[in-house]
Amino acid sequence: MRFLIYLTGLLAACLHAVSAQAFPDKPIRFILPYPPGGATDIIARIFTTKLAEAWGQQVIIDHRGGGASIVGTELAAKAAPDGYTMLMGTFGFAITPILHKKLPYDIVRDFTPVGLMANGLLVLVVHPGLPVQSVKDLIAYAKSRPGQLNYGSTGGGSGSNMAALLFQSMTVVRMTGVPYNGAGPSLVALLGGELNLIFSNILPTTPHVKAGKLRALGVSSIKRSIALPDIPTIAEAGVAGFETLNWYSVLVPRGTPQSIVSQLNGGIVRAAQSPEVREQLVAQGLEPASSSPQDLARYIAAEVAKWSRVVRETGALHD
Repeated sequence: MRFLIYLTGLLAACLHAVSAQAFPDKPIRFILPYPPGGATDIIARIFTTKLAEAWGQQVIIDHRGGGASIVGTELAAKAAPDGYTMLMGTFGFAITPILHKKLPYDIVRDFTPVGLMANGLLVLVVHPGLPVQSVKDLIAYAKSRPGQLNYGSTGGGSGSNMAALLFQSMTVVRMTGVPYNGAGPSLVALLGGELNLIFSNILPTTPHVKAGKLRALGVSSIKRSIALPDIPTIAEAGVAGFETLNWYSVLVPRGTPQSIVSQLNGGIVRAAQSPEVREQLVAQGLEPASSSPQDLARYIAAEVAKWSRVVRETGALHD
């Protein structure tokens, strides 16, 4: 009997090893819980091309936008945990559970992190008519006029909105948020003088900064931007520890075999470190990033804790 049990266990282990070695042997679905267009689409296309070359299988982008990313994320949570369904997890992946307490999934219980792909930095820009030349000037000016400065954002929970909330929380200033239906309209409003400042994506903002139509005070990362190396970080410009990144990552349904998670991670890390992918990301105002599954899990947990505190301190609403 013991010998039979031993053989059964050995056979199961061999089958698992063969299965892992054969992975992937069919196309992989990459769910993006956002509509086509924008950074998620760009990053997905850059990576899926490289991954398909490495794996010898198609990686098919499946746009499932709707419900503030909830629709697509729920679909991924309920997919078979076999490695053939990946989810693009973004900054919003950590923010949504904070703003929406009733979700059809749990970001810890239902998902296994695989790895980071890229980071999107934000740049704090002001209208040139605002009499400030630095982050410290802005803080002093805002403190002398509580609630009078207005900033644009793309709505509650967006990177631009949360960056402004973090800035207010860390500097103890009060500003008035004005929501816009997209980053483009808020940028136009700033250029037209309707707004005093915004936290904007680097790519569309850089030409206006270089033309003198906007003034950049700082970038939202801990390290300086590749695209704007002469602009200090907000942290070094006076708000120590300030960091807001629009990060982009891959997750899979919980229960996916660890051997497959490791293979997926290896493919993503190699793609992120390849010169072609790095060049394409930088051209889009993005910065390459990579991580282990464990590091990504820790990072997401830290993001949830950080933004939960900011929402609590600033009184941002949730359902």
